[in-house]
Amino acid sequence: MPARITGLIDKLDGFQIVLDEIAAILVVESQAQQLFAATAGKDPGLWALRIYTERANPWHQFLGSPDNATVDATPIVSVSYDGSTFPPSGGNVVEQQRSASIFHIDCYGYAKSEETAEGHDPGDERAKREVHRALRLVRNILLAGPYIHLGLKGLVGRRWPQAVNVFTPSSENRAVDNVAGARLTLAVDHQEYSPQVQGTILESLSLEVTKSGSGQILLRAVYPIEDNP
Repeated sequence: MPARITGLIDKLDGFQIVLDEIAAILVVESQAQQLFAATAGKDPGLWALRIYTERANPWHQFLGSPDNATVDATPIVSVSYDGSTFPPSGGNVVEQQRSASIFHIDCYGYAKSEETAEGHDPGDERAKREVHRALRLVRNILLAGPYIHLGLKGLVGRRWPQAVNVFTPSSENRAVDNVAGARLTLAVDHQEYSPQVQGTILESLSLEVTKSGSGQILLRAVYPIEDNP
């Protein structure tokens, strides 16, 4: 039987675009929040995040020397795609289908135990406070008004938080006391297009994306948001 598709399938699917967009938003807005904090005379580090995509255990960076002051304690965030469903009532069999996709935004906080003048300062409690702070920042960024469509109006219909779950990461089947985790599950309704369809032109972005040796996303961007409800 001869092939009937007449051209190269050379495009990203909607879920791939949304995945990268979530990560880009977190990088850009975390950087902006640090500038706002410095202007307000506050510690910018309290608004810093390290962003990754599709990493299972990026928090292993915390395990090199749990009590070593040189460990970078900046909270880590990993954005991953979990899957999609396609309601039959959305779209059509020829051009486009409405997809309900699930993304996990996993936040990790780290702290080391310390002896203070007041006594023992446990690392496990401080690690949970750190992950709470990271989760708060992530949720507030992604649920902010300018991101009703995640900057992808025309592709994304809506985004909605489904759940938050707190957990303790484990290594070799043992809980890691100095690291705490929290997962924000985000549901995103968006379009998927058949290969013969060009899709919708999205807002223009000017991005320079690089990754560090560990896979951390480093991003500089001119990012115009004209995304009204």
